[in-house]
Amino acid sequence: MRILFMGTPDFAVPSLRALMDNGYEGVGVFCQPDRPKGRGHKLAACPVKELAQQSIPVYQPERIKRPEGVEMLRSLQPDLCVTAAFGQLLSQEILDIPRLGTINVHSSLLPKHRGSAPINWSVIMGDQVTGVTTMFTDKGMDTGDILLMKETPIGEKETAGELSDRLAVMGAELLIETIRALENGTLQRIPQDHDAATYEPKMDKELGRIDWTKPACEIDWL
Repeated sequence: MRILFMGTPDFAVPSLRALMDNGYEGVGVFCQPDRPKGRGHKLAACPVKELAQQSIPVYQPERIKRPEGVEMLRSLQPDLCVTAAFGQLLSQEILDIPRLGTINVHSSLLPKHRGSAPINWSVIMGDQVTGVTTMFTDKGMDTGDILLMKETPIGEKETAGELSDRLAVMGAELLIETIRALENGTLQRIPQDHDAATYEPKMDKELGRIDWTKPACEIDWL
C-alpha cells in the first residue's frame, strides 16, 4: 500500500514513525514550509520533516490546495493519505486522489472538540477524559466518519504538553490498528452525531488573561 503522510508538529511524529516501523511504503511526506525560529529567526524544519527526510521525499507547498500542491500529490499516486496535525484544510479535489481515501488522527473523542487545538481545550474546559479518534476525512472541519477511538483519563495536574505527548503515542498505535483493519476488510465507518459536536477556535494570547473572578479550579486549568 502506497501511503502519503501529511503532518507538521511533534504530535504527528509518532504516527509517521509507526508507519515507517511497520513497513508501510511512504511515497512522500507533506508538511508546512520551514519557518523562522529562535532569536536569530533562522529557518527551521518542522519535527515531521526532520524525521521524514532521512528516508522519504518531503514536499512543503505553502498551500496544498493550489494547483502546484495538487499536482505534487497526484504525481505520487498514493493509495491512502494519512494526516495528523497537518495544519491545512484539504479540498475535495485532493480527497479524491487516493483510491482508499484519507485517514486523520485527531486528538479528541469526536464529535467533541473539533478544530485545531483539541488538547488545549480539553484541559482548559476541565475534561476528565479525552482520547484519540481516527476518521475518514471529508471537506468539513473534523466532520468525517469515525473509524476507531481510544479513551484516556486526564491527570489532575497534567498539562496540555504532557497530554499531547501521551495522545501522540496513542494516536500512532490507533493509526496502525486502523490501517490493518482497512487492509483486512473489517474497518467500519460510524457517522458522527453532528448535533453533539463542539468546535473551539484557535488559541490566542487573549486566552492567557486570567479572570480572577472565576473559581480556582478554572484558573488552574489555564
